[in-house]
Amino acid sequence: MSDPFPFPVLYRDADVAVIAKPAGLAVHPGPRTPDSLEDFLPSLAPGRRLPVMAHRLDRDTSGCLAIGLSPRGVRQLSALFAGSMVQKLYWAQLTAMPAQDEGRIEAPLIKISSREQGWRMIVDPAGKRAVTHWQVLERASGLVAFRPETGRTHQIRVHAAHIGCPIIGDPVYGDGAKGSVGAMMLHARRLVLPIDPDAPIVAEAPLPAGWALPTDWPVLDH
Repeated sequence: MSDPFPFPVLYRDADVAVIAKPAGLAVHPGPRTPDSLEDFLPSLAPGRRLPVMAHRLDRDTSGCLAIGLSPRGVRQLSALFAGSMVQKLYWAQLTAMPAQDEGRIEAPLIKISSREQGWRMIVDPAGKRAVTHWQVLERASGLVAFRPETGRTHQIRVHAAHIGCPIIGDPVYGDGAKGSVGAMMLHARRLVLPIDPDAPIVAEAPLPAGWALPTDWPVLDH
């Protein structure tokens, strides 16, 4: 018998699941991350075709991750993400707070690499369009909600640093230590999947341990 899936399942039907990915776990294996979420996917749907992740979260980001459980589900999720129809809401704790209570960042992103620092994303006019909306939720704790309009690699992390407010513990764009695991305060709080536009799937991931905040904060609906 397969081991039970070890992470919270926030939503599930015959075709689609949304899970709560823990911080510190890569979604795909790599040279520095041989262990990944892929190792656990067979236990999410025992006896069926291997589930397929519809998108990705950075290793140190926790929260909502959509997974196709059937060929139909994979096609549905692929179409939603390709058509920019998925609503994503992130919460982050920042090292500094913006002066305004809400705003919009439009700053194109491009990938660069160097022997000393490895690869990373930077703001560059030659990069791909990237837009992020943000709103302060609670200044005392540095809590800010981010709603990405586009889905570029490291988008929220780079945009937060771009406005002078990097995410706490970010090992690339903020004050985190290189090689640290699970210390970055970025959480995929909410995911809305309009497979049926009249009854969209709405999944919300509770805050993980280590966030010194209430778990019942209101979620932004815009």
